[in-house]
Amino acid sequence: MRYHLIAVGRARGGPEKMLFDQYVKRLSQPLKLHEVEDRKSLSGQQLKIAEGNKILATIPDGAVVVALDENGRTFTSPEIAKKIEHWRDDGIRDLAFVIGGADGLHESVKKRADVLLSFGAMTWPHMLVRAMVAEQIYRSQTILAGHPYHRK
Repeated sequence: MRYHLIAVGRARGGPEKMLFDQYVKRLSQPLKLHEVEDRKSLSGQQLKIAEGNKILATIPDGAVVVALDENGRTFTSPEIAKKIEHWRDDGIRDLAFVIGGADGLHESVKKRADVLLSFGAMTWPHMLVRAMVAEQIYRSQTILAGHPYHRK
């Protein structure tokens, strides 16, 4: 299975990027980062539409899409690992995680998503969320491999 992270904005250097890179290096299957440009000249709904169109154009054909959304469902790490295992065993080739811009995801992206995932009710910095996604993919891989990284 190929993992994709589609995120609005460009990564900046710093501890969040270093943490993201650290988890990406640990993965047994690659995680490809796709950064879509946010348009500074747009605002509000126009910006969400533009970002949404870029996100949708970046999603690989046939991919399962997990969109991060504050109103999404929360999963335990074993639950998300089980979902990934199911998709993998069903022959899904691409799994795309999507992080929207500061104003959230456009409705068209939410409708395309197979799962809306929330990391809880708190607001997280976008660069930190990238690292959190990479860590949860790594955690899922270790859970499925029976590795003791994840403790119950």
